[in-house]
Amino acid sequence: MNDAELKDMIKDPKKRREGFEAMVRQYGEQLYWQVRRIVLLHEDADDVLQNAFLKAWNGIDSFHGDSKVITWLSRIAINEALDWVRRQKKQPTIRTNDEALHIANQLTADRYFDGDMAEARLQEAIANLPQVQRTVFLLRYYDEMKYSEISQITGTSEGALKASYHFAVKKITDFLRNNH
Repeated sequence: MNDAELKDMIKDPKKRREGFEAMVRQYGEQLYWQVRRIVLLHEDADDVLQNAFLKAWNGIDSFHGDSKVITWLSRIAINEALDWVRRQKKQPTIRTNDEALHIANQLTADRYFDGDMAEARLQEAIANLPQVQRTVFLLRYYDEMKYSEISQITGTSEGALKASYHFAVKKITDFLRNNH
């Protein structure tokens, strides 16, 4: 289903539920992976995505169709994932001295992780990035989003996003070179 058809369905109160279900089917997996790369673990990603879809449903009247449906949904899902990360950082937990190593260990222990050690090292390097750089890197590298789309989602200028991505790539490269 194309974007215009989805927009028409969710604007029509009689077709809204059907349109929303179509959105979930069409974009659910893509949004899951956007969220998963931020929160890392499958169970957490499922919870965050469920909350994001609930927020989308409750806020469906506020969607005016100015952006693509996937951009609107991505903004909700990514913000929900970032909020989840912030809440996790505030909770008192036992942390190892190296939080990035702890995150990588959690990832490789996840029964849904099917990557190899190179992927685990990449995830550890990404986990070392500041949140803004990590988000920009994940959306650009994995989802191949254009800076203009990321700008709509994050509310950050394209120039700042390009700089953040450049710094993220440099930090990841340095991390991988120095931790082999």
